[in-house]
Amino acid sequence: MSVKAFKLVSAVEREMLMGDKNYINIECIECCGKNLYIGTNDCFIYHFMLDEKVSTAGKVTFAATKQLHKYLGLKKPVSELKAASALTRLLVLCDNTITLVNMINLEPVPTGARIKGAVTFTLNENPVSGDPFCVEVCIISVKRRTIQMFMVFEDRVQIVKEVFTPEQPCAVAVDGYYLCLALTTQYIILNYNTGESQDLFPYCSDEKRPIVKRIGRQEFLLAGPGGLGMFATVDGISQRAPVHWSENVIGAALCFPYVVALDDEFITVHSMLDQQQKQTLPFKEGHILQDFEGKVIVATNKGVYILVPLPLEKQIQDLLAGHRVEEALVLAKGARRNIPKEKFQV
Repeated sequence: MSVKAFKLVSAVEREMLMGDKNYINIECIECCGKNLYIGTNDCFIYHFMLDEKVSTAGKVTFAATKQLHKYLGLKKPVSELKAASALTRLLVLCDNTITLVNMINLEPVPTGARIKGAVTFTLNENPVSGDPFCVEVCIISVKRRTIQMFMVFEDRVQIVKEVFTPEQPCAVAVDGYYLCLALTTQYIILNYNTGESQDLFPYCSDEKRPIVKRIGRQEFLLAGPGGLGMFATVDGISQRAPVHWSENVIGAALCFPYVVALDDEFITVHSMLDQQQKQTLPFKEGHILQDFEGKVIVATNKGVYILVPLPLEKQIQDLLAGHRVEEALVLAKGARRNIPKEKFQV
């Protein structure tokens, strides 16, 4: 049985991005407040402002206004973008180098500060330094079996730690001192401060794309064997039952109380409260699914879409109207912190 939890709404049409240039593909996206950044295969960054409009009937639409675009001067794709809004900086990974650019005008910082030798990178959303004018960046290094931690300031970068891993890492998420790593044959938790590590479960990165995602304090979501979405804490235990995905999940995101997953043909929505699949949305050629401050964005090579959640009260009323009282109660109790008190009482 399905619940209408999300609606798929177009945000950036292909014409806005590429006009009639068919060879341009979207490689990565970043969203920070109303700022949407897109990195392309021909080494450009595009900056759009996203305005959300809600009609009197409650229909949500997005209007994207292009601010500017910037060529990075290489013949390589822009592979990752991350915003550090406290520093008004955008971290841009292109050709194994992370460059710092201004979030507003997309100009590189005058000092030329950069991190070289990065395969992929992520930010620590639960930083340990306590410095508000610094972001902690974890990179998988081009050096074999090496992870590096950096502190990135407005106009300089500083290496903090280099950690060696038992096998080649291919994906990483960070929480405090804890790294959740997808290695060649397994997932592990590694404390980069103490060096202690803990095996989670086996996984073959040659057969499938690993997914490692921080979903909350000291908790991660991983693509496990047999098409399972597995939850793991930094202690190596799971406090929630897994969700059943398809075998070939490309990306996953969290929008409480739902886990959203993308595969070759569909976007699927599972409840974290009862692990049931609640909604399936046909979506072909998707290759990016990410959540940004609670906003879930999906993209194909040519366009960007936003998954707009329906109000929880409306979902609960729909379940009651369909005589699915148990599910409505589970959702109401589980999502209590997300519902205004007076509406919860009703």
